[in-house]
Amino acid sequence: MKKKKSVGIFFAAAVVMLCAILWNTDMFVSAEEKENDVIPDNVYIGEVAVGGMTSAEAKEAVENYVNETTDVDILLSAGENSVTVKASELGLGWGNTQVADEAVGIGKSGNLIKRYKDKKDLENANKVYDIVYAVDAEKTAAVLTEKADSLNQKAVNASLTRENSEFIFTAGKQGIEVNVDDSVQAVNDYFASGWNGESAEIALAADVVEPEGNQESLSKVKDVLGTFHTDFSDSTAARIENIENAVSKIDGTVLYPGDEFSVYEAIAPLDAENGYELAGAYENGVTVQSYGGGVCQVSTTLYNAVLYAELEVTQRSNHSMLVHYVDPSRDAAIAGTYKDLKFKNSTDAPIYIEGYTSGLEVYFTVYGEETRPENRKVEYQSETVSTDTPPVQINAAAAPIGYVATTQTPHVGQSAKLWKIVTVDGVEESREVVNTSKYSSSPKVISVGNVGNDANACAAINAAIATQDEATVRAVAAQYAGAGTSPDQVAPAETQAAPAAEAAPAAEQAPAAEQTPVTDAAAAPDAAVAQ
Repeated sequence: MKKKKSVGIFFAAAVVMLCAILWNTDMFVSAEEKENDVIPDNVYIGEVAVGGMTSAEAKEAVENYVNETTDVDILLSAGENSVTVKASELGLGWGNTQVADEAVGIGKSGNLIKRYKDKKDLENANKVYDIVYAVDAEKTAAVLTEKADSLNQKAVNASLTRENSEFIFTAGKQGIEVNVDDSVQAVNDYFASGWNGESAEIALAADVVEPEGNQESLSKVKDVLGTFHTDFSDSTAARIENIENAVSKIDGTVLYPGDEFSVYEAIAPLDAENGYELAGAYENGVTVQSYGGGVCQVSTTLYNAVLYAELEVTQRSNHSMLVHYVDPSRDAAIAGTYKDLKFKNSTDAPIYIEGYTSGLEVYFTVYGEETRPENRKVEYQSETVSTDTPPVQINAAAAPIGYVATTQTPHVGQSAKLWKIVTVDGVEESREVVNTSKYSSSPKVISVGNVGNDANACAAINAAIATQDEATVRAVAAQYAGAGTSPDQVAPAETQAAPAAEAAPAAEQAPAAEQTPVTDAAAAPDAAVAQ
């Protein structure tokens, strides 16, 4: 019994001694960690040696390294299209920063045996943590959205052309559209899977966009839904060129059900580079030269064809002043995006717009599938509600007495409405107002010379001008024509007129069509309205 007791005492003492040793060792290690909380030697994060660094120092060093690697070109491709961006634009950065904290703990966590083993391992081989890269999702999505026009490939819808009174079908072509969310993931996965820091090409995720229309649906386009034409034979060569140019940009348009068409978007920009010439237009009630003068006659003619086709008109504006080629309320002005002609294909089948010029007339025809009864007819009537007779405005001019010139022709103001009248078998079924239009009047402006060395003549002509009565002014101008005018007071030859005769300025000599606006001056004071 004494022998067993001594053995137990010895074993207990040994356990106590071992615990003490381990406790003292833990105390020593803990003290060492506090004094030396750094990463052991022979530890790397990527290619960066971080031994001897604190966690914060290691993170800074690796971040600097990563920043240097992001100034490389990355080719983003979607089908046949691609764009090149810098990796930094994608917000590329270090994704697994927690390894710096892990590196600090090497040889300092676990039991004594594990710690000893970890330290011995570092003596025999380097410990290398891989750098895992990650992109900034928001920045990458923003880049993909910004580059969408360059990356996406628009689907080409099936279309028609009309030749020799026959329609020719052309098949459509598929398009692709970048899927931004899936592409952000694809880009991130590429960098996270061991990117070597060099230039790279990444295939983006893209969705196939099917073209609209097919031969079956377009075969329905065979009936005339609406047609209209107007005459521009009194136009100048420049205005004729503008009309033909604008018509060519609209001809051949195919609209599928629900599609909206904008005349301005189709024919813009109205400048020389797009084939337009300077032609007469009104600006703030006077005639000016503006690129595209005449295109409003194109939109007006199309507007009336659309009315007869009974398509949905979503935007239409009248001119600021009356035009001569259609009745009031049947016009459609173009003034940038402020005044535009827009309409939708509100039928259940595709429509085709044909436009051309022939014999100095412009024609538009809307083709589609006719579903309206044959005994149903549609007509449009313009009604003048009121008129505003323009006044005469007489101004003194630095010209010899006797000079009288009309510098602006008058325009009658008018309020009008357009009626749509539907008859069935010749009997009126309905009558509704399509639009109401108000056209401003503009005065007749007369310039009268009041320069002379005869004081009585000058006083008389100035008094006549003050009356603002045309007959009085003309009578006094004829009476004192040439009275005492000194040579240095005579107007240049091109502005002289016979006594009391009316000198017509160049703008007044232009055809009436040339004087109508290309953009709406009344609504937009600094713009010209092309008629």
